[in-house]
Amino acid sequence: MPHQPLTSDMLYRTSQLTKLDVSSTKHLEPLEEIVGQDRARQAVEFAMSIKEKGYNIYAVGQNGLGKRTMVMRYLSRHWQYTHPVYDWCYVANFQDSRVPKVLQVPAGRGLKLKKDLEKMMGRLGKSLQLAFDNEMYYSRADALKNRLTEMQEGALGELSQEAKLQSVSLSITTSGDYQFIALNGEEPHTEETFDALSQKEQEHFDQAIRDLEIQLRGLVRKLTEWEETYAEKQQKLDEEIATEAISHHMVKLIESYSDLPQVKKYLKEMQGDVLENLDIFLQESEEQAALAYAALDKKLPRRYQVNVLVAQEEEVPPVIVEDSPTYHNIFGYVENATYKGTVFTDFSLIRPGSIHRANGGVLLIDAVKVLERPYVWDGLKRALSSRKASLSSLEREVTLSGTISLEPEPIPLDVKIILFGDYHTYKLLQHYDAEFSELFRVTADFEDDMPRNEDSEMKYAMFISSICHDNNLLHCDPGAIGRIIEHSSRQSGDQDKLSLHSADIANLLRESNYQAKVSNANIIRASHVEKALASRDMRVSRLRDHVMEGFTTGTTLIDTKGKAVGQVNALSVLATNDFSFGAPNRITATTSFGDGAVLDIERSVELGGSIHSKGVMILTAYLSSLLGKQAKIPLTTRITFEQSYGGVDGDSASMAEFCAIVSAISGVPLRQDLSITGSMNQFGQAQPIGGVNEKIEGFFDVCTIKGPKSTQGVIIPRSNVHNLMLRKDIIHAVEKGKFHIYAIDHVSEAIELFTGISAGKPDSKGKFKPDTVMHKAAEKLDALRKKSSKA
Repeated sequence: MPHQPLTSDMLYRTSQLTKLDVSSTKHLEPLEEIVGQDRARQAVEFAMSIKEKGYNIYAVGQNGLGKRTMVMRYLSRHWQYTHPVYDWCYVANFQDSRVPKVLQVPAGRGLKLKKDLEKMMGRLGKSLQLAFDNEMYYSRADALKNRLTEMQEGALGELSQEAKLQSVSLSITTSGDYQFIALNGEEPHTEETFDALSQKEQEHFDQAIRDLEIQLRGLVRKLTEWEETYAEKQQKLDEEIATEAISHHMVKLIESYSDLPQVKKYLKEMQGDVLENLDIFLQESEEQAALAYAALDKKLPRRYQVNVLVAQEEEVPPVIVEDSPTYHNIFGYVENATYKGTVFTDFSLIRPGSIHRANGGVLLIDAVKVLERPYVWDGLKRALSSRKASLSSLEREVTLSGTISLEPEPIPLDVKIILFGDYHTYKLLQHYDAEFSELFRVTADFEDDMPRNEDSEMKYAMFISSICHDNNLLHCDPGAIGRIIEHSSRQSGDQDKLSLHSADIANLLRESNYQAKVSNANIIRASHVEKALASRDMRVSRLRDHVMEGFTTGTTLIDTKGKAVGQVNALSVLATNDFSFGAPNRITATTSFGDGAVLDIERSVELGGSIHSKGVMILTAYLSSLLGKQAKIPLTTRITFEQSYGGVDGDSASMAEFCAIVSAISGVPLRQDLSITGSMNQFGQAQPIGGVNEKIEGFFDVCTIKGPKSTQGVIIPRSNVHNLMLRKDIIHAVEKGKFHIYAIDHVSEAIELFTGISAGKPDSKGKFKPDTVMHKAAEKLDALRKKSSKA
C-alpha cells in the first residue's frame, strides 16, 4: 500500500516575483486600476456610456473587495462626460406661491444670478426710496390729491347751497356720515320747535330732506368714483416713478441673462411683481416689511431671493457618495422658519438632497442602508422611473393629514445610481421587486479572487505600491511583497489564486507599517509582515485558545496515539466574524443487532444540520452497496460527535464517519495518530471540502499539546491539495518527517491508512479477498445473519 505523504513543496506556494526588478515598492509604478476586477470595470464602463433610462448599476460582491474605490477611480480618471452640467435654483412663483419655480442655469451661474439679484435689489431699494422722497413726486401727488379735494368740496358745496335754499343744513356726524337737518332760521330745529310747526310745514321739510338724500346718495357714488380714479392715477404715478427707477437697473440685468430664456422670463415677471408690491420697499407697513425680510440674511426681501439649490463646478459632473441615505438626505426637505411666534415656510427654505446634488452625474449608495430606511427605496424607484426629482414632504407620505406645505416644481433628473451590496440582497431584490431589474439593468459583479501567475503577482506588487503611495506608508522590499502575496493566496484558499479583498491587504500593510516603525526600520520587510499577522492573530484568537485549553487540561477527550475500534479523529472549523480555526472532533460508532440502519445521533436530538444528515445518508448508501447487496445488514449503527453540544452541519466528516462505522462492524482498530477530513459520494470517492488549512493546523496544534509523534498526520481529499497554504512550522515538521499529510482519491485509501490493512474491493459476486478490512466486516455480518436465521 504505497500511500506516500505529500512533500513539503506541495504544502505552500512561495512567491517568486521573477518579473520584479526593483528594490522596493518606492520604485514600482502604482497600479491605476483595482487589480483583478476587469469584469466589473467593463460593466461600469458599459453602463456609464448609455444615457437611456434604466441603465443604473448594482455593484455586487462581498465587503472589502474595493467596489467603491474601483468605481470612484474609474469615474475620476476615465469617465468621459459629454453632457453639460447645470445649477438648479428655486425662485418664487408670483402666480402661485405654493408652487415655487425651477430655474436651470449653466454650472457656475446660479450663484452669480443670486449675487447679481442681491446687488440689483439693494440698489433698487435705495433708488425707489429716493424716487418717492423728493419735491417733484410730492408736488405731482399733491396736485392729484388737491384736484380730488376740490372736486369733492365743490360737489358737496353745491348740494349744501341747494339745501340751504330749502332751509336744510348738510352736516357730518362724528362717525363720518352725512346728515340733513331742518333749520329754524340759522339754527337747527329742536324737537320742540319742529313739533310746533304745522303739519304742512313738517311734510315740506320731510319731502325736501328725502329729495336731498336721493341727491346725496348719487353724489356719494360719484365721490367714490372720483376716489377710485384718484387712486388709479396715484398708482399710475407711483408705477411711472417706480418703472423709471426699476427699468434703469433691470434692463442691464435682463440683458446679461438674455441667453437664458427661463431667467429672462423670471426677471420680467419679477419686475411686474415689484411694481405691485412697492410697499415692501417703501415700508408703508412696518409689520409687512419686517415679515418680508424675516430671514437669516436680510439682504433683500424673501420674495425676490434666489435659492441656489445646487451649485456645480463648471464642466465637472458631480460624483456624490451618500453614506446616510435617509429620506431627507436623499430627496431633500423644506424647512420651517419662525417669526414672532408665527411658523411659515417658502421656497427659500427648500434644502437639497443628494439626488439633487448628483443630478447630471452619479450617486453612490449602499443597498442595505437604502432598504433599511423607510420609504427611501420607493422614492428612489419613483425618481428613476419618472426621471424627475420631486420634493415631497415625508410627513405627507406617512400621515393622512392635509397640512399645508409647498409643492415645488419637479427638477428634471439625469443621474446614474450605483448601488453597492452583497449577493443575498441582490437576489432578494430580484425576487421580490419586479421593478428592480428594469431600473438596475447592469450588474457589476466583483470577483473574490484572481488567477495567480507571474503577471498577476506583478500586478499585485503594483497594487501594494499604490496602497503605500496613497496612504503615505513605508515602502515594502521584495520579501515583504512576496509574503503579502502569499498571505493573499492563503486568504483565497487556493495556491493558484490571489484574494481580491483589497481592504484586508490595505489593513495588513498599515499594521506592517506600524511594526516597521516600532522597529525603527525605514522599509517594510517580511519580518514586519509576519509580526503584523501574528499580532492580528493574537488579538482575535481568544476562542481558539479557549478551545485548545480543553485539550491541554484533558477536558476535551482526544487520542493522538494508539489505536481504537469505532473511533476516529475528524476535523472541523470554528469561526467568529473575523477569525476561523480548526480543531479535531472525536467521532465514535457503535453497533447492535438491527435492520441495517445508520442512526445519526446528532440528527435525532436536532443538533445535526440538513447537509450533515445528507452526508450520513450518502455514506449509508455506499456502505449498503458494499455489504448489503446480497442480504440486509443485520446491524444498527449509531454515530455521534463526542462532546459536541452546539450543533453540527456540513458533510466534511462523512469519510471519517464511514471509517468509524467500518471499524465498528469489522472490529479492526483505527490509528488515533491520524485525523481525516473530506466528504464522499455514493461511490466512495473523496470530495473536496473547505477550511483545509485551518483543519490541518488545528490537529497539528493538538498533537503538539498532547505530545508529538513522528507518525502523526492528516488525511485530506486529493482535490484539496491545491488549497494548501500551511503555516511554516507545519512545513518544517513535514520536511523533518515529524508530521505527514496524505492525499486520497477514495475512502478505501483512508481505511488502509487507518488500519494498515488493505480495504478490499468486491468482485463480481460481491465477495472480498481474505485479509482485507471489508472481508472481515463481511464475515462478521454473515455470522450474524446465520445466527439470526437459526433463531
